[in-house]
Amino acid sequence: MRFFARVLTASVLMSLITTASLHAAEVSPAITVGTQEVGLSAGYLLPHRLTQDHTTKQQGPAFMPSWMMTITDPLGDSWYRGQVSIGAEMVYIQFREPFLTHGFGFTPKIKYSFVALDRIRPYAEFAGGPFWTDLAGKIPEESSRFNFVLTAGFGVSYFLTDRAALNVGYRFHHISNAGTRYPNIGLNASLPFGGFSFYF
Repeated sequence: MRFFARVLTASVLMSLITTASLHAAEVSPAITVGTQEVGLSAGYLLPHRLTQDHTTKQQGPAFMPSWMMTITDPLGDSWYRGQVSIGAEMVYIQFREPFLTHGFGFTPKIKYSFVALDRIRPYAEFAGGPFWTDLAGKIPEESSRFNFVLTAGFGVSYFLTDRAALNVGYRFHHISNAGTRYPNIGLNASLPFGGFSFYF
């Protein structure tokens, strides 16, 4: 009985995969000027201690809901052919180490998506803006609750349909108060992430 159940389960899974593959082969996203993108990404922050003054191993989950709008038609004629999008993103980080603390931020954002591979679209992105955290005074790198967060990274969007995509990528995070208070050594971290986007 278990053998038949396994065969049935495998058959159903293969059928779903085949159907999804055939449907995906027809996907050709048409992202034009004015197309809007709403997305949600999540990842886990991993610390970088770049100097001997960086002693804190801050880490924890991060959540980034975002909105963007495409502002150009495809630029270029080679592998770098792509489109520019601008928008904004909210950032929430729950620092679980060395203390359970929180951080909230809002960042304007710009993204360049490479379109030469059609439904598989690598991209590069940059964002920066104000960031509040209650780590101040609890770690040697930060002395202010009000900070700024800067992120730069890259990723890949895989379009499941012409209006929905899965995203995976990596970001480098830097948090500091821009010299408004001292000490201001700052926090640096890597953020691998995954998520999804809808286009309309």
